[in-house]
Amino acid sequence: MDPMALVTQYNLLQNGPPEESKLATYMKRQNNASPQSSLYSTLSKNYSNLDINQSSVSMKKASIPTVDFVPRNLVSSLNNPDGSSMYTKDKSQPIQAYQKNVNGTTYFYPPDTNGSNQPNGNIFDDPSGYLPMPSVESPTSSLYAQDDLRRDLLHRNALSMASPDSDQWPDLPEAVEDYHDVYPLDIYGHSSKILTYNTSTYRATYSKTGEKCCLKRIHGFRLTITKYAPLIEAWKKINHANIVQLKDVFITKAFNDTSLMFIFNYHPDSESLQTRHFNSNETMNGYNDPFSSDPNAPRPYSHTKNAILRHQHSNGLLSENTLWNYAIQLSSALRVIHGSGLALRGLCLNRVLVTGHVNNRARLRINCVAITDILLNDMASSNMIGHFQQEDLTDFGKLLLALACRSLIAVHQDNLATSIDLMARSYSSDIRNLIRYLLSTQRRHITELMPMIGARFYTQLDAAQNHSDNLENELSKEMENGRLFRLLVKLGSINERPEFNLDPAWSETGDRYMLKLFRDYLFHQVTEEGRPWLDMSHIVQTLNKLDSGSPDTICLYSRDEKTILVVSYQELKQCLEQSYCEIASVAASNDHIKAE
Repeated sequence: MDPMALVTQYNLLQNGPPEESKLATYMKRQNNASPQSSLYSTLSKNYSNLDINQSSVSMKKASIPTVDFVPRNLVSSLNNPDGSSMYTKDKSQPIQAYQKNVNGTTYFYPPDTNGSNQPNGNIFDDPSGYLPMPSVESPTSSLYAQDDLRRDLLHRNALSMASPDSDQWPDLPEAVEDYHDVYPLDIYGHSSKILTYNTSTYRATYSKTGEKCCLKRIHGFRLTITKYAPLIEAWKKINHANIVQLKDVFITKAFNDTSLMFIFNYHPDSESLQTRHFNSNETMNGYNDPFSSDPNAPRPYSHTKNAILRHQHSNGLLSENTLWNYAIQLSSALRVIHGSGLALRGLCLNRVLVTGHVNNRARLRINCVAITDILLNDMASSNMIGHFQQEDLTDFGKLLLALACRSLIAVHQDNLATSIDLMARSYSSDIRNLIRYLLSTQRRHITELMPMIGARFYTQLDAAQNHSDNLENELSKEMENGRLFRLLVKLGSINERPEFNLDPAWSETGDRYMLKLFRDYLFHQVTEEGRPWLDMSHIVQTLNKLDSGSPDTICLYSRDEKTILVVSYQELKQCLEQSYCEIASVAASNDHIKAE
């Protein structure tokens, strides 16, 4: 224990905690019938035997009783129904509850429902300052993927398998060229606009590979795309982690008009940066009617600063780590695009998709590449790639500034200076210098951002590799589960088979009878009281021994207990393989099928 912490707590005993502090509130709730002085005297008695000059080892021996130091309602929340603590090895040790000392006041926080001890509220701003307390895990938790990961993957899979309502979408085609199972992705069926063209978005399945793809439809496109073949091929070659890859571009009449279709990779459960971080009532371009009667509508000049502050207050500021995370991912994508001799042409919040949670390494992907190049019908663009790349960097700076200010009007040309000044109040000079460089009028290059990012790149790389290791660990669990699932499939194909090769007793004789008894040993055991005995670890361990052909022996009983067999897992594995191969050979036989 830190000696300075003892001095602080001793001062609290002499003067009492501030009335507005949470510690005083907890002490009042602990025992309303007894006076507060008795609590202080109890604590004083416990501290009287402590010497500040003692070593850290001797100080640890003088533990303070839990009931005198931790609030009673907190103690009850940390204890199991039998009275034992979830976070102590035995009942004699005090509960190590989560606490935080702020300006001489010690705050106590019970763990939340997921086992962590992070307090509710924004008392401490550092998101990485909390260390998780040990959580109580079930014995089988190491056999399955994490609940959050499993829930996320199941949700994405459900989105990928959703089918449209034929009554709501009667005009939806069954297939668009080689893509079937067409499903609309536009919210409430509302199409969007790119330049002057109406657009719609669909999800479909590619017939040749079964891969889910995203179809971007440009309504009423009457031009040819033959001359854009080299440009399309250049975009199709770009395969980057932060870019939604372009797969194909073609013209179709499946929608009863001439539509231009862009085929991209499909990333379910994604949303745009604007949807995630901004209110839906904010305008995209930052322009508003200066004579609007809406009191929340930003005004020019003196009202601009207040409007930005209102948006910051309503939306909440992003952490600087999140801004650097976004900056690194988007700069990486722009580096590849510019290095390929291309330009994005129109980087904005709506074109950047976010997959995953912000606090869980959110992945950014730039969407709708190559669309602007074709719709503008600008064949002179190849001579102006340098100019378009400079515009990309300017748009990149505006995007980061809008995120830092949490306001879309911050990127208006008249508001840039005010927005950068407001941003400087909450963020470091490094991120401010990065945005200033991107918004400057000098000649810029995407590679010059790397020195500004500095060592933060290694932080992001380390986080990405740790996330990759975690996913590999979770994958290894599912790989083992898949191996055991194949064993269960073989057992299920053999056990209780009503007839095989015109022999109705096939599954009850020979090796198959031994496998039937093994099935009962695996799943149908009961306790001495006759209750079902369910033990997942027993099932997993037994299947693992069967798969490896262990020489260990087990005793198998028939249900009437008249038959007892002592066999090894190696013998059971041979019986399983022979019986399943016998079924598989007959299933693959054409002569057997014709005879039936």
